[in-house]
Amino acid sequence: MQQSHQTLRTIDDNIDKLVRNIELLSFLNPLNIEQEKKRFFASKYTEEPVFKYRKIKFSPFKLQRLFFNQPLEDIGDDEIRRLYRDITYEYSGLIECIENIGKGKQFYYSSLKVFGTPKERDVENARFILHFSDEDEGEKMNAVYDAFQAQTYFEEFGERYDFDFNIKLSTNISAAAMVLNASNTLLLKRNARFSENQLKVLANHEIGVHLVTTHNGKLQPLKIFSNGFVNNTETQEGLAVLSEYMSDNLTLTRLKELSYRVIAADSLIKGYSFADTFDLLYSQYKVERNKAWQITLRVHRGGGFTKDFLYLTGLKKVYDYYSSGEDLSLLLTGKVTLEDLPAIKSLMNEGLATPSKFITDAYAQNLNSNKKLDFILSNLK
Repeated sequence: MQQSHQTLRTIDDNIDKLVRNIELLSFLNPLNIEQEKKRFFASKYTEEPVFKYRKIKFSPFKLQRLFFNQPLEDIGDDEIRRLYRDITYEYSGLIECIENIGKGKQFYYSSLKVFGTPKERDVENARFILHFSDEDEGEKMNAVYDAFQAQTYFEEFGERYDFDFNIKLSTNISAAAMVLNASNTLLLKRNARFSENQLKVLANHEIGVHLVTTHNGKLQPLKIFSNGFVNNTETQEGLAVLSEYMSDNLTLTRLKELSYRVIAADSLIKGYSFADTFDLLYSQYKVERNKAWQITLRVHRGGGFTKDFLYLTGLKKVYDYYSSGEDLSLLLTGKVTLEDLPAIKSLMNEGLATPSKFITDAYAQNLNSNKKLDFILSNLK
């Protein structure tokens, strides 16, 4: 058994060295977002944006070959061997995504293989949420804070967790904030304005979950917990939005935004161009134009990126898991998934995984006061 553990650790170390090059989002965020936004708006929403991306500085083919050279057949435990086999295919798919960024349909098909696309049930769930009338959510929704004030807020929020992280401002991200796992960094959009609610949402989402799982993952005996299990996006984003809900910061507006992302991701499989998806959101669904741009950018960057539909599907799965009284701390052990809980338990039994040191503080008590959200989340299919 000890020899088997050593083999597994060697493979895990090898994969860790290889995976450092493939943080997809760091390549996928366009370098000229603001210039293209101005050009698109000036054209009355008709001229397709032409985005520029970072150049890759590694050989995708050689990196793929090194992944598939790992002797996975030497891993004795069937469940753990399956986990590492699936992870190898996943990372291979991410390399293919990076190689095809900016290549239109080639990237879209690569993205489909890794992240999938919304099912009809997912689109129906989004429409179900969107049929609810907007609520007056008060002054907390007014965007009055700049990125420097946001940085101060996040620094103070982070003090409740016993770990360090970096905060950097950037003009080259498509979201208001995002975590770079490899560099332990919270990126903030330099020219964004933030509302009080958005600050609380992002703090609970990015720091309370994404950075918590980053740090828990780095404390695990196996580095795969930090690098990520297969399709961990769905579970991780579900956990992150659940923390918004349990800290009483999830709003119907936010839930509708996640629904618009599903609608936008679904438009890709229908062959919509950037301008078509924007028109769908702006003209048909009456989404404010800056938000319509943001959602459209997120799904069309690279050539068609379907990941955004997973926020809503992940929330539903994690909400149901939480509602059944299951242990959320198991899902905080790293960048893991609901589907791989048996493998996580198996690794713990073998002494190859440890319980989560850091726990999302929003999970201590459910503070949600919006009964409409309970009704919606309980009735999603």
